Amino acid sequence: MSHIVVVGAGQAGQSLVTKLRDLGFEGRVTLIGEEPVPPYQRPPLSKGYLLGEMAVERLYLRPESFYAEHGIDLRLRQRVEAIDPAARTVTVAGEILHYDQLALTTGSVPRRLPAAIGGDLDGVYTVRTLADVDAMEPEFRDGRRVLIVGGGYIGLEAAAVAAKKGLDVTLVEMADRILQRVACRETSDYFRAAHESHGVQLREGIGLERLIGEDRVRSARLSDGSEVPVDFVLVGVGIVPATALAEAAKLKIENGIAVDAEGRTSDPAIWAAGDCTSFPYRDRRIRLESVGNAIDQAECVAANMLGAGRPYDAKPWFWSDQYDFKLQIAGLNGGYDRVVTRGGGDAVSFWYFAGDRLLAVDAVNDSRAYMVGKRLIEMGKSPAPVVISDPATDLKALLKA
Repeated sequence: MSHIVVVGAGQAGQSLVTKLRDLGFEGRVTLIGEEPVPPYQRPPLSKGYLLGEMAVERLYLRPESFYAEHGIDLRLRQRVEAIDPAARTVTVAGEILHYDQLALTTGSVPRRLPAAIGGDLDGVYTVRTLADVDAMEPEFRDGRRVLIVGGGYIGLEAAAVAAKKGLDVTLVEMADRILQRVACRETSDYFRAAHESHGVQLREGIGLERLIGEDRVRSARLSDGSEVPVDFVLVGVGIVPATALAEAAKLKIENGIAVDAEGRTSDPAIWAAGDCTSFPYRDRRIRLESVGNAIDQAECVAANMLGAGRPYDAKPWFWSDQYDFKLQIAGLNGGYDRVVTRGGGDAVSFWYFAGDRLLAVDAVNDSRAYMVGKRLIEMGKSPAPVVISDPATDLKALLKA
C-alpha cells in the first residue's frame, strides 16, 4: 500500500493530508509534528488568543479525533531527525519510516536576538507557537512595561494587544518607518497614527543596541544612546524558512526549499508547500508567508502527488488585525512607483501601481475595496488611477469594464 509521509503539522501539513483524503487517496498517510497539540491556526495567537478572547480548542484546525477518523496517523511531539532520499526513509524518534512520497511542510522559524546582546535573557520572547504565547501571557498585565523590537505586522499586532491590555508599550524599528519592508508610506502613516492614538511610543529609525540584565532583562539600550526600562521584551524581526532537514537531505535551497511549478523539490519523490518553499511566480521565484498560500499550495501539491500535474497559481493575499482596524492586502507590491488613496478615516484603501499596471491594494476596514482589488489583479485588469481615487466610482462596475 502506498505511503505518503508529511513532515510538519501546521496549516500546510493539515491542508495537504486533508486534501489527500478528500481526493480519494486510500493509502497510508502519516503527519508528523514536533508540537504536543494537533495542527492549529497561528494568526490568532498574537491577537484573540493572547487577549483571552479565544479558547485553545478554537485554535485547532480540526479536532484531534478527525485524524484517526480519516485514517491519518498523526504523530505529535515527534521530531524528524533525518531524511534518506535514496532509501526513501525518514528517521523519527529512533524509528525508520519508509515512504513512497514525502512532503515537507516545515514552515518557518522566528529570527531571534543574538545572545551577545542579551537575546537569551529571561523575559525575552518571540511569537510563533502556542507554547511561545502561553509562556508570555502572564507578562501581559496592566501597567507593565514592554519593549517590542520590530515594526512589521507581528510587532504591531503584539503592540495593539499590549496597549489594549493596559501595558506601557515602546516599539523600536530600525528602518525609517514601520512596515517599510512590506507597505507604502501611506499605510505606514495610517497605522502609526492608530498606534500613537492608543498610547504606543513608536521609535522609528532607532535600533536596539543591547538588552541589559543579570539573568532577566531589566532595560534596553537603544542606538541613539537612550536606555529604556522594561519588564519584558517581545521580538518581532521576521521569520526564516525552516530548511534544515531539506538541506541535510541535499535538496535544492533558494530562499526556502526550491520547488517547481507543481510543488516538487529537486528530488522527484519529495514535495514541499507553505512558508518553507520558494516557487516560480510569473517571471521570478518567490516565497510567500501567509495562511492563504499555505492552504492553496498544499492542496495543489496534494492533487499533484496523486497525478494531477497542475501548476500552482498563487493568488497572494494577507491580513492583519490591529485594534478595530482590519487590514486586508491583495497582490504583491514590489516595484510600485505610485500609490493612490481611496476613501479616508476608518475606511480607506491604498492602491499600488507600476506605471498604469495595478499591482496590489491595502484595504483598511473596506472589504469591498479588497475584494474588487483582488479580482482586478487576478483578472489582469488595471483601471486608471484617477478612476480608483474618484469617490463616485462604483468599484464593482470596474470588474465588468
